Parts: sequence; structure tokens; C-alpha cells
Amino acid sequence: MVKIQSDVTVELVKHSASDSDVLWAARVSTAGEQSLEEVHKDPQRSKGLINFLMRDRHGSPFEHNSMTFFISAPIFVFREFHRHRVWSYNEESGRYRELQPVFYVPGKDRKLVQEGRPGKYVFADGTDEQHALVERVMEGSYRQSYAAYQEMLEAGIAREVARAVLPVGLFSSMYATCNARALMHFLSLRTKDDRAAVQSFPQREIEMVAEKMEALWAELMPLTHEAFNGNGRVAP
Repeated sequence: MVKIQSDVTVELVKHSASDSDVLWAARVSTAGEQSLEEVHKDPQRSKGLINFLMRDRHGSPFEHNSMTFFISAPIFVFREFHRHRVWSYNEESGRYRELQPVFYVPGKDRKLVQEGRPGKYVFADGTDEQHALVERVMEGSYRQSYAAYQEMLEAGIAREVARAVLPVGLFSSMYATCNARALMHFLSLRTKDDRAAVQSFPQREIEMVAEKMEALWAELMPLTHEAFNGNGRVAP
């Protein structure tokens, strides 16, 4: 049975990340070992230092933390994600497990029509007929490809060979680990936000992942997140 899905999943599975991590890392340059006292202090008292570091792009203090996310999204999203090379990734393998029939179809709010030329194009809403076409054609293609995959597996073909017939609309899952500096760089490229000093134009599906990650990160490091937004959403 093929399952159709239009959303992505992002879960924070573990972390060691707080605004105080930025503060003790930054203050070691002037306070040495005494900077560890910042671990137990209220970071609100040093909000200005975090903003200064972000504004003047002193980036390394934002690296002394860690967040690991579980992400389930279409394979084509992961292909873009893996271009962010300072992250750590482990993805499920079609060599070692039978891949599950969960496939992506855009939701009704996903803009479908590309207008203009490369570098100048915009996306517009599709008609009801276009949405129906996308849903029908995608689902039909998914069912056919997964049936071919199953046929080969049942004939004893190795999983690593049979998986070649599956499309990039198939959902995969992975763990992705980063620090706040790497996450800010990711968000600057993979979200479209009016507060950004430099606008980006990400594909909507990876932006869906980025938005969920940002919401989780903002709860862990609210002062850093506020400074990121206040300084044009540019990674330090």
C-alpha cells in the first residue's frame, strides 16, 4: 500500500545548546578559565555581548554547542541538505533495509507554476486542475515504481539493485547534527524571510524542514535567535 504525504517531520532528539554556551566561549579570550563562571549565570545579563558577536561576525563562539535532529523528508530534499558539508549525517540505507512506500505529493498550498527565466523566475499558485494532475500523475508513478521494486525483491534481487527504480519523491530519514553557527548558515540559505539582509529563494520542501528546525532552535537559544534576526539573518 503506497502512502502519500505532503509534510515533513523534524524532531530534536538530543542537544547541548544554550545561549550561555556562546558567552563562556566568547569570554575565554579575556577571562581565561574564569569564563566558565558564565555557564551558571543568567544569559539575559549578557544579551548585548551576543548581539555584538553576531553584528561584528565573531562566529566561533556560536560553535560550542550541538543539536541532533531526526528528519523525515523526500530524498530530493536530502540531496540539497547534504550540500551543507559541516553537518554530520546518518541516513537510512536502501542497501540494508526494505524501503517503505511513503511518497511525497505537494499540498494544496504549494505553488506549482514557474514563471520567468532562470534567475528571474517566480512561482505562482496552480489551478485546481493542475493540482489534481500533479496528484494523479505522481501517485500513479509511485505505485508503478514501488510495484517494480517489490517484484524484484520477491525474485531475490538484492535491495541495493532493486532500489534503483525508486524515485526521489520517496521519503527517507536521517539524523543531522550541527552547531548554531552551521544552523544559522543553513537558515540564511534555506528560508525566505523579510528580515534577511540578503534574500534567498529556497525550494519550498527544504524550507519546510528549515522552518521546523528554526522553531526548535529558537526555544533552546532565544537570545542568539533574536540576534540572528536582528542582524539580517546573516550567519556570523
